[in-house]
Amino acid sequence: MKSKPTEDLVCENSSFILALHSSSEDFGVAILDSREPFSSLKTAVFPIGRQLSNSILSCVNTLLPFHDWPKLVRISVATGPGGFTGTRLSIVMARTLAQQLSCPLDGFSSFSLMAPRLLNEFAKEDREKPFWICKSLERRGLVAGCYQVLSNSQTILGTKKFLELETPKLIPFNSQLNSLVEAKENVDADVRILLERSYEFHAGQQPAQWTEVLPIYPTSPVGRV
Repeated sequence: MKSKPTEDLVCENSSFILALHSSSEDFGVAILDSREPFSSLKTAVFPIGRQLSNSILSCVNTLLPFHDWPKLVRISVATGPGGFTGTRLSIVMARTLAQQLSCPLDGFSSFSLMAPRLLNEFAKEDREKPFWICKSLERRGLVAGCYQVLSNSQTILGTKKFLELETPKLIPFNSQLNSLVEAKENVDADVRILLERSYEFHAGQQPAQWTEVLPIYPTSPVGRV
């Protein structure tokens, strides 16, 4: 049985933490009340594809009603790599809310969120070594990032901590990478990890500026904006 975080870890006036993940065809939303993190965590995945622009507000409203949005104390968002439009929609929403509410905004690559669960594809003796997560892009090459999971270190809510040694970037198909694993989507699991990491930062009162959260899209025709 997990022990609850001590009261001094959580601000007395804290409330909701929101996580958004739109780096695939599915849109993931997760919330928790930082005063009751173990009992209040909720996730939902919406298979809305290209309809995200019309549905993103209503999807978030399903888990966190509009009237509670001013109670947000921290937000987190998956920054890609992923769909060009979808990823940017959730980042724009997260940045806007963080700016208007003057609350911290955390950004994590979608590959880094996969790292703890993809670790299971390696032999036990290799699980503390750095490894690459990659995704093949037709006629473009590979998008790959390098990760190391700290198996003996966990967040307050129990997720294994990880390091992103190299952020996802475009590399040639013939690149020689050691310990390579293919990216596999599981938005429900990954948006939960996103929320848990953000809660850990909240509990540690770690600052995070919304201006520093930008999308990762290595093949974007307009560059990094």
